[in-house]
Amino acid sequence: MAALRSLAYAAIFYPATVIWVLVGIASLIAGSRVTLAVVLSWVEFHHWLCEHVLDVRTCIEGELPKGPHLIAVKHQSMYETLEMVRLTHLPVIIIKRELTDIPFFGTLTRRYGVIPVERTAGAKALRKMVASGKEAVQTGRPVIIFPEGTRVGVGQTPPLRPGFAGLYRALGLPVVPIAVDSGRLWGRGFVHRAGRVTFKVGETIPPGLMREEVESRVHAAINALELASEASA
Repeated sequence: MAALRSLAYAAIFYPATVIWVLVGIASLIAGSRVTLAVVLSWVEFHHWLCEHVLDVRTCIEGELPKGPHLIAVKHQSMYETLEMVRLTHLPVIIIKRELTDIPFFGTLTRRYGVIPVERTAGAKALRKMVASGKEAVQTGRPVIIFPEGTRVGVGQTPPLRPGFAGLYRALGLPVVPIAVDSGRLWGRGFVHRAGRVTFKVGETIPPGLMREEVESRVHAAINALELASEASA
């Protein structure tokens, strides 16, 4: 059943995404508000598809604060990258540079508001990310970062990448850490299993802390579901 659901999901989502991207490109003429509305309708469509085709449900533990924040999210699958756009209402997202190089899709993501990062560029990439982050803060939108730098498997808790601390220090925003357990249902393979994905919102961390303290607190918070699973095993 999971394989059939996954096949139906792929057969609907990816062709529909092509249409949404083309509509999004056309919307650039009408201005940013229309483009943002197109992106929001796309992620809402994906949410509906996950619920009604894959039978994957979102459960939020805690409350997401409003206003400008740096939101640090555990990254185990594509699922949370789209759900967070919906849950935090059109944030600026830090993503890998390769995604913004995809024809048409990349153009749309840049106009929507992302911060592309070339992960192999070192200090140069960090400076660009910080500069773009400061511009994003001026829009009043929250900024989302996946502080481990890439998607990780279930049970993996790698250290945070240096870019997180640099962005935290430069932006001066409180941090909202979010743990996610999507990898149980949505791995790297084709088949996605039915079930519930939990987004556990951790305690908001104030700006101005020393690097070691903020990294330790964020690392613990975004891995809270992993630690809870290990404790109950």
